[in-house]
Amino acid sequence: MARTPLFQLKRYDSNAIANYYRLRPWQFIWRAVRVTALFVGFVLGLKFDDWRGVVERNRFKRASQLRQILTTLGPTFIKVGQALSTRPDLIRRDFLDELTKLQDQLPPFSTDIAFRIIETELDADIDEIFAEITPSPIAAASLGQVYRAKLKTGEEVAVKVQRPNLLPTLTLDLYLMRWAASWMAPWLPLNLGHDLTLIVDEFGSKLFEEIDYLNEGRNAEKFATNFRNDPSVKVPSIYWRYTSEHVLVLEWITGYKLTDVDSIRAVGGDPNAIIRIGVTSGLRQLLEFGFFHADPHPGNLFALPAPSGDQMAYIDFGMMDQLEEEAKETLVDALVHLINKDYIDLAQDFVKLGFLAPGTDIYPIVPAIESVLGDIMGESVSSFNFKTITDRFSELMYEYPFRVPAKFALIIRSLVTQEGLALTLDPNFKIVEIAYPYVARRLLTGESPRLRRRLIEVLFKDGKFQWHRLENMISIARSDSNFDILPTAQLGLQYLLSDEGQFLRRQLLLALTEDDRLHTEEVQRLWHLVKDDIKPARLLTAAFGALAELSPAAALIPAVSSLTGGKLER
Repeated sequence: MARTPLFQLKRYDSNAIANYYRLRPWQFIWRAVRVTALFVGFVLGLKFDDWRGVVERNRFKRASQLRQILTTLGPTFIKVGQALSTRPDLIRRDFLDELTKLQDQLPPFSTDIAFRIIETELDADIDEIFAEITPSPIAAASLGQVYRAKLKTGEEVAVKVQRPNLLPTLTLDLYLMRWAASWMAPWLPLNLGHDLTLIVDEFGSKLFEEIDYLNEGRNAEKFATNFRNDPSVKVPSIYWRYTSEHVLVLEWITGYKLTDVDSIRAVGGDPNAIIRIGVTSGLRQLLEFGFFHADPHPGNLFALPAPSGDQMAYIDFGMMDQLEEEAKETLVDALVHLINKDYIDLAQDFVKLGFLAPGTDIYPIVPAIESVLGDIMGESVSSFNFKTITDRFSELMYEYPFRVPAKFALIIRSLVTQEGLALTLDPNFKIVEIAYPYVARRLLTGESPRLRRRLIEVLFKDGKFQWHRLENMISIARSDSNFDILPTAQLGLQYLLSDEGQFLRRQLLLALTEDDRLHTEEVQRLWHLVKDDIKPARLLTAAFGALAELSPAAALIPAVSSLTGGKLER
């Protein structure tokens, strides 16, 4: 393995990389001197501030300096900065806020070199492949740059070309980072709770996936397959004939950045519809498919206003990940325990999800969790937002042995970024108001009975039915003008009458008569919330629809329908 050329590595392998550079110490030493010089200057600046007593005054200046150093050091370190901007367990908040400003932009490399890469990779001259292509890139990023072109067959395409000699640059930096991590961890202002080299390995694995354009093409097609029946989500087609590991040719998308609200409105688009598409598609990725886009920044999402309805286009599928069913269910557990304020169970969920190491004594941590997250829901569930949770969580992670597993770092980045984009389009945006109708339907019709049972638990606390939580949920649902409560009510009734809903039936009967009284006031409040949306005929239809899904109850439907003269309305 020691003699294996780096260009033959298809996956991140820390041992192979180490063996390669041990035989080439001059490369390592030269890069280490440059990196060390920049970071030593940074650390000395921190110490000098401490000596002069101006740490607080200069903390934003030092955070900005760190961002500039990462940008100067090139692609790998820019990616490190972007990754760290989603890791509140590694970086304190003032540095975290500055790193979120990192722009994934670099000066482009020579077009002559880019065209030579295309010709070498595709084994054909540029003129043989494209009828026309822009003479300079239309966008340049840390790992590659993009040209606009037209194929000989007439299709407009985007041509993504990877930077030359990228793999040696990345592997040298990864080797240097891993070597430094093995002995510098105790000196860094980080609260890791585990081996820092594991973070470098996680980062390296994702970086290798991102620079494999064949993998990106497969990701795009898998994503497109998941949304094949959803016309509101657009995924560019991949032209495999012109795609290789370092060149990716895909359908050209003509759209508008989500932050360009004026242009979206000018062409007849509806920013609120775009928000709805983004949130719902994001929830489907996490709760339905488990395969999610982990880098939904403004450059990767476009609004496509169309006469037939608004669309959102996803591009750049280099950074994707998969969420397994067990993790989805544990996430639901954690949400239920957060709402129910069951902090011991919530701490155990953190262990299951990998936020706390197995065997961690959770009891000293529980009071801190309650202190930081106790009022996270605010006055009502509608005040819930991901940015608040992330900020609060960063307080816990810097003081206690928390870490963010790589998968959840990507999820956090995805959710917070999408929420931020939605707030750009609508400053009054509340994610729960859009998420609730989808989640309600999904949880009542999802493929996992365990998932449905877990969500029902949100309505109970210490064995007692929580009427105010149900009222709150209905209020949130009705705040969405497009939400029709009847289909969800029908699904709920169907669940209630099924064998699976036997436990809930029993609990509801107990709730109606608990404390030796009939809870008519609570029922009346619920009725006043929904009465304007529920007409008698529609209510009967919903009830019959629920019964129709059950056997032998379905046999009763024709007889009941005949008694009403067959005039039930939908």
